[in-house]
Amino acid sequence: MKLLFKSLVISSSLAAVSLMLPLSTFADTNTKPVAVDSIDINKYAGKWYEIAHLPMFFQRNCVANTTANYSINADKTVGVLNSCTTKKGEMISSEGVAYPQNEGNSKLKVSFLPSGLRWIPFTKGDYWVLRVDPNYQVALVGGPSHKYLWILSRSPQLDEATYQSYLQTAKSYGYDVSKLVKTTQSK
Repeated sequence: MKLLFKSLVISSSLAAVSLMLPLSTFADTNTKPVAVDSIDINKYAGKWYEIAHLPMFFQRNCVANTTANYSINADKTVGVLNSCTTKKGEMISSEGVAYPQNEGNSKLKVSFLPSGLRWIPFTKGDYWVLRVDPNYQVALVGGPSHKYLWILSRSPQLDEATYQSYLQTAKSYGYDVSKLVKTTQSK
């Protein structure tokens, strides 16, 4: 009986260890993104050029010249105007609003629905500023789900060293940067 009990304890211990190994490996590669503590929303406002992004349904028609313009509304929300060039060479845009979710304005919820429909639950996407340089020239934006990621710059081109540095930050937060699509900017 003692031998059977020892055998069960050893088997259970080995099973527990074998279950923990994959979980610890998964935790290392699935780090949760963390937004910066705060941003100066006045410095963040203005035009940003998309340097790269994770593919997403909402950008399926965009092939080049993707930009985002942010403005501060009177009610402390952020106006959003995203624009891009399509395969046909047409410029399209989408207008939305971002609602601050923390005191530091680094976590926002964005909706591109018509204003009368923005009250509908679960229709806003996360927009977290994960990194921004002190001069507000380059930013990394994502969210807690790892579904969305953008590298943004105030200029249409970004030097390779800075790009690689922001990629490294994204990797450290568990994003699969091998899926990033670089955005063509002809402006």
